[in-house]
Amino acid sequence: MNLIGCKKVIEELSNYLDGDVDELLKLDLCSHLSNCQHCQVVLDTTRKTIELYCDGELFPLPVDVRERLHDVIRRKCQGKTT
Repeated sequence: MNLIGCKKVIEELSNYLDGDVDELLKLDLCSHLSNCQHCQVVLDTTRKTIELYCDGELFPLPVDVRERLHDVIRRKCQGKTT
């Protein structure tokens, strides 16, 4: 059973990736991410985007991929999924 929902995961995503969350929240986030494919995709995509950006090389996303990513993030922020 997840203690937090998708909206909270999205809100804390940056802090989670930076390692700037307390241990209890980290456990809750990990639990949610292990059971929520949608949030796992957002996490993986965000992590990859950061890696690409930090490498200093910009790779434009295809229009359809960019639009789908924006749609997923928008829905997550609006709380329309779990």
